[in-house]
Amino acid sequence: MTSRTFNSHSGPLFDFDMYDVKHLRLVSLARAGIILAAGMLAAQAASAEVKVGFVNVARVLELAPQAEAARNRIEREFAPKDRELLQQQKDVRGLEDRLVKNAAVLSEAERQRQENDIRANKRELRRAQDEFREDLNLRRSQELSKLQQKVTEVIQELAQGEKYDLIVSDGVIFAGERVDITEKVLERLRTDFKKSSQ
Repeated sequence: MTSRTFNSHSGPLFDFDMYDVKHLRLVSLARAGIILAAGMLAAQAASAEVKVGFVNVARVLELAPQAEAARNRIEREFAPKDRELLQQQKDVRGLEDRLVKNAAVLSEAERQRQENDIRANKRELRRAQDEFREDLNLRRSQELSKLQQKVTEVIQELAQGEKYDLIVSDGVIFAGERVDITEKVLERLRTDFKKSSQ
């Protein structure tokens, strides 16, 4: 829940937190965009027919063959390190099990040494896992960025080729089938992918 406090001293009556400010800006921008688009459409509609299209970008990013290829590339790239980390986890568990099993017959010094080894191995494993996650997230971001750029290029080519006046995507509450060109964008991406795969 957002925090709003009454201030009886000088200054504003309500103190908005950053979420409220960002939310209000987003709402204001959305309203301004809608008013601008409506104004443009009304002005153009008076003189000619306006061609509008809608693209569900989230669906395109999910279903494009380039997205599947990127996921496969990342999986192949990171699978060896993932297997290595799993083996390190098993090794640490093995050391812990051996310590528990042999605790009664170990000297105090040997038990301490093994506990220290286990702690050191766990620290190294956590460090390696953190590094792995960072590298994986970076690669995902790189691949997503490339895919978003490709999707934008395809949408722009489609819009110019089919003479659309306006293409909208995010923030649309409803788009009828008549203006939804998501499948056209996906088809172009599939065609481009087939050409690049040959």
